Amino acid sequence: MRRGSTPTPECPYGPPSKNGILSIRRAGWQVASPLILSPAPQTRPGTGCAHDGEPWVPSFRLPEPEFIPSLQGRREGGVIPRELELDTPASPPYHTRWLAEMMAPGLPALYTPGRREVRSSIDPPVVASPTMATLLPEDKHSTSTLDEKLDVEKQAQVLPVAVADFDDPNLDKDAVILEDDSPYPEVRSAVANTDDPEMPVNTLRAWTIGLIWAIIVPGMNQFFYFRYPSVTVTGLLSFPLGRLWARFMPRVKLFGISLNPGPFTVKEHVLVTIMATVGYQSAYATDIIAVQRVYYNQIYNFGYQWMLVMSTQLIGFSIGGIARRFLVAPPSMIWPTNLVTCALFNTLHSQKYSGMGNRGGISREWFFTYAFVGSLCWYFFPGYIFQALSYFNWVCWIKPNNVVVNQLFGYYSGLGMSLITFDWSQIAYIGSPLASPWWATANVAVGFVFFFWILTPILYYTNTWYAKYMPISSRTSFDNTGASYDVTRILTPEATLDIKKYEAYSPLFLSTTFALSYGLSFASITATIVHTALYFRKQIWVQARRSLSEQPDIHARLMSRYRQVPEWWYSIVFVVMFVFAIISIEAWHTQMPVWALVLALVVAFVYTVPIGMIQAITNQQIGLNVITELIIGYALPGRPIAMMMFKTWGYITMAQALQFTSDFKLCHYMKIPPRIMFSAQVIAAIIAGTVQLGVQAWMFTNIKGMCDPNQKDGFICPNTEVFGTASIIWGVIGPQRQFSKGQIYYGLVFFFLLGAVAPVITYLISLKWPNSIIKYVNFPVILSGIGYIPPASALNYVPWAIVGFIFNYVIRRRHFSWWTKYNYILSAGLDSGVAISAILIFFCLQYPKDNTIGENTIAKWWGNTVSVNTADASSAALLPVPDIGFFGPKHW
Repeated sequence: MRRGSTPTPECPYGPPSKNGILSIRRAGWQVASPLILSPAPQTRPGTGCAHDGEPWVPSFRLPEPEFIPSLQGRREGGVIPRELELDTPASPPYHTRWLAEMMAPGLPALYTPGRREVRSSIDPPVVASPTMATLLPEDKHSTSTLDEKLDVEKQAQVLPVAVADFDDPNLDKDAVILEDDSPYPEVRSAVANTDDPEMPVNTLRAWTIGLIWAIIVPGMNQFFYFRYPSVTVTGLLSFPLGRLWARFMPRVKLFGISLNPGPFTVKEHVLVTIMATVGYQSAYATDIIAVQRVYYNQIYNFGYQWMLVMSTQLIGFSIGGIARRFLVAPPSMIWPTNLVTCALFNTLHSQKYSGMGNRGGISREWFFTYAFVGSLCWYFFPGYIFQALSYFNWVCWIKPNNVVVNQLFGYYSGLGMSLITFDWSQIAYIGSPLASPWWATANVAVGFVFFFWILTPILYYTNTWYAKYMPISSRTSFDNTGASYDVTRILTPEATLDIKKYEAYSPLFLSTTFALSYGLSFASITATIVHTALYFRKQIWVQARRSLSEQPDIHARLMSRYRQVPEWWYSIVFVVMFVFAIISIEAWHTQMPVWALVLALVVAFVYTVPIGMIQAITNQQIGLNVITELIIGYALPGRPIAMMMFKTWGYITMAQALQFTSDFKLCHYMKIPPRIMFSAQVIAAIIAGTVQLGVQAWMFTNIKGMCDPNQKDGFICPNTEVFGTASIIWGVIGPQRQFSKGQIYYGLVFFFLLGAVAPVITYLISLKWPNSIIKYVNFPVILSGIGYIPPASALNYVPWAIVGFIFNYVIRRRHFSWWTKYNYILSAGLDSGVAISAILIFFCLQYPKDNTIGENTIAKWWGNTVSVNTADASSAALLPVPDIGFFGPKHW
């Protein structure tokens, strides 16, 4: 290294240190940014230690100006947000004055002009080491990073912390592995590496606000779940509620419980958010209830619905608790989505954010405010005033009746080559692109381009699977006349398959993208198992042998002070919910035996850890919906209700386990006691599921045309439609009539082999060239990342990938400090603004007066009609039905 301090031997004086490294935090300074300090080269002759045996005067020796970091710590509610950026102030005296003020706040200091030394009455003499330069990625084109790397002498001072037992693409191999912080820059930028165990968390205020949001948030999200594009409502307003409570509630005790324990703390805020996010997404089992009503005319009572929802939600919770040693404690399991939430918490609970990225820019609080207000106001345009900005299929406007042009460039039923949308709800429909690591986004983008922009047109225009008689992309199923498949024409009164009616009606056909999505689901299942065995086997083995209190990173060590939840608590939850599941399938006519329930849970348990590890690293989840459909379709053919229930217990149990695990990681980052979190999650899950059932019942009773494809308010139930279509394919007709040899979609079965072989190829290449780009290739992500199609479309993938490239590749590489400071806050602001704006639009402009506001004015102007007056919006097929009246095989 060109500049730096001289290494010195270990000194017995002062706070504890290891291998000659002293953490700023150990010396008692309120600085959260990771700064490695080493003993000063001021030694008494013959001792090798500073001021041995004497009253000593500590000092700081400053390196060259360009190595002085702009660091500042500020404690607000126990949170010390921080960033790191290298500044070049005008003169050395500024450095010395700043260092005296910032590194020993409130302590007597002596500044001597002209000398590059500051004396202060604190423990022991240390010298700032410029090793912090290695925390930033090397980029010769960047103005906000350093190219200096540790020399051999300095590398000896870095603590050998075991971070990951696999080749982790999220880890910067050139970065210093810090004893007191995460080795991942994404985590360092969003998560504080400090904890205040005395901070109030389990308060009456937190529980009251949390339970209120456990009612409001799940209820509102269930309401918008049936809308396209759906939006989600967050617990953002819990923050002002907590602040108002702290300000106006009397500081008295009721039955020994304080009504107002003081300032609204970040831990209380996290607990409130956990209770809200337990029901953040619609309970998957509500789709069973909706499909039974819409497709099969079955309406069972509330007892059946409640036990079904509770069992599917909380069995997953119990599995997630048992799997937390694999998916929460290891530092390599970063769970990128949680970083957005952590950044938001740190922003809201700090008066000032400074440090990394602090070059005179606005604070993160104001940045969030601007993003939130701007997003809220802007969404009125694509969401109501100028809806063509949402479906910006501009090429189709030029040739509205050209079927090929509309199929290639359309957004409704096309391949989305128009590339652009101005609607954040469409961009973030499959998840915020700002939260996903770029290498994972790139994998998804590569998969999308190959399978949907290259392979899909080849299959479609060669008329594979009789595709030309249907739209190129659709989330529904078709009969051999091109009409939507009418499942009621092939059912018995008991809702099972009537073979004679089926043979007299039609085989089932799928659009090319829908059929291909099934093949990719097949491939992702085998790819996940093979990829996990090749890349994660050591990590799983190590974690299985390591206790929850013996984890390597700072966050796990901080959490070790809290009592863990015994695994028998999770076992009790599992047993109770398992009994509920048995009652729901035995007391009502569901056509599902108990052995099928057990098999579904086994599938979920086996896949939870492999899929969870991939999701924790890539922010992409592999779904088990298709493999569970395939299993039950062969095991119990012709039983659609049993198929839906098996899929829910097999797939959503795993998905819920990972949702709860993600919440565990959030609490791990924010230092929430595990036992308090356990209680909050269980209680909130029960409340949320009950509320969602009530909201759904109200909607089907009071909203006209619910789940109709032409419902005027957008309540077309896209997820329910996909769920119902799947029940027909796998439950009524069965996979043996779709994917067995000699059937229309038999070729898709070979995707199982593709998924098993692909990871082996990349693994062997990585052994030969370990530092090549091949280490970023992740076939489970490539194959499953596009699994949201349907109901998602190219509209949701292409802009998502473009935005991810701009922010997580270009800006992150060239303006790292800006990205670190603002990226996750921008995501939180945009998400929150769209959610609030969508609520205002619906309840103020659409729902009143039965959606008659503006029906003859704004609803009919060009900006709201141009995108729908196209062959794309009408889902046009390339070929008309033949003169004989049908297409496809003559016998089936």
